[in-house]
Amino acid sequence: MIDESKDHIHFMKLGQQTLYLFFLLFVSLGHAQSHDSSNVSTTEKYVKRLINDTTDISKPEFLIYPTLGYAPETSWEIGVSSLFVFYAKRDTNNRLCELNALVFYTLQKQYGAFFDHAIYSDKNRWFYLGRLRYQSFPLLYFGIGPNTHPEHLATVYANQFQVKERILHKLSPNFYGGLEIDFQRLSSVNFVLPNEDTIVKPTGYKGSANLGLGFGLLYDDRHNVLNVRKGLFSELVYLHYDKVWKSDYSFSTVISDSRYYRLVNKRDVVAFQLFGQFNFGVIPFNQLALMGGESIMRGYYLGRFRDRNLAAAQAEYRFLPLPLGFSKRIGAAVFGAAGSVFEGFSEIHKSRTVIAGGVGLRFLIFPKKDIYTRFDTAFTNEGYGLYLLIGESF
Repeated sequence: MIDESKDHIHFMKLGQQTLYLFFLLFVSLGHAQSHDSSNVSTTEKYVKRLINDTTDISKPEFLIYPTLGYAPETSWEIGVSSLFVFYAKRDTNNRLCELNALVFYTLQKQYGAFFDHAIYSDKNRWFYLGRLRYQSFPLLYFGIGPNTHPEHLATVYANQFQVKERILHKLSPNFYGGLEIDFQRLSSVNFVLPNEDTIVKPTGYKGSANLGLGFGLLYDDRHNVLNVRKGLFSELVYLHYDKVWKSDYSFSTVISDSRYYRLVNKRDVVAFQLFGQFNFGVIPFNQLALMGGESIMRGYYLGRFRDRNLAAAQAEYRFLPLPLGFSKRIGAAVFGAAGSVFEGFSEIHKSRTVIAGGVGLRFLIFPKKDIYTRFDTAFTNEGYGLYLLIGESF
């Protein structure tokens, strides 16, 4: 789900032993100037144009910039990110479409490429929402369940590939339905344990390939998904993975995602989200419900908690922008979240609920399109995380 979606671009996380640094240099391909006799470079002209936002609101916008990061398990990571936003037929009555991509390489010879998209046709009759991802990159495994230790049990080296697509058609105003497909493959898996410890390896520890087919129902009356001022988003998804169509495991997944946005005044927004993922059958560890990441439960590593089922909620108050006399482009946010993973519904009362919260700064990068960059600091009882992205978390 691309609105599961805000995996958006890349994120910066400062954990117990992990430091990511982003150096953003905006370069225009679409705005490139022809030869100019002045001493002002093309890049300088573009940055000024970006800051002043002199473009037509209906005109597509394209950003491309390098990223630089560091983590002990990867060493230095270099990459290139991009974002392209546009309206179908340049009609601003249509929803704002977004395409974003990232390619990266590390000095440990790890690499990856991500491509996410949310495309809305003219008159919003069709939605095409999806992602394509490939990476050879380590993930941290903390075990399964709500009471796992904050020190990871293993570093899992693997090649990961995913194609996920939703094709939804308007059934009535703001109500959509359609088909969903999800293919995930985990290969060349190697659990590396600290010291010479031993652990019970989870289902799917040798890798797996699973194809899920299903359907989704969606109500969505938002206009700008990168910064929603008011509206309602509610989605119910069912996917079934089966050995009949050559999946390694047979299981089903139900995802429920509801979000509500309300204007408090002309500039401030309050937003709420309730999210659940519920799995039935024999599920490989990499496709269990994962809690954490840069969207819901910010501050926790994505996969810090994993189990068959997940339930989480968050709320955020956004000052867009702050009432400052010297600038109308600086905003802020305060947010909080609570969630839990659990094996079965009969044990939900025994599950551990974890909380997270934090604050963030915003900068209005495209005033006419009302798109902000965000820098969030999230706190948990295990540490904190820092996130830098374009667009709100949900």
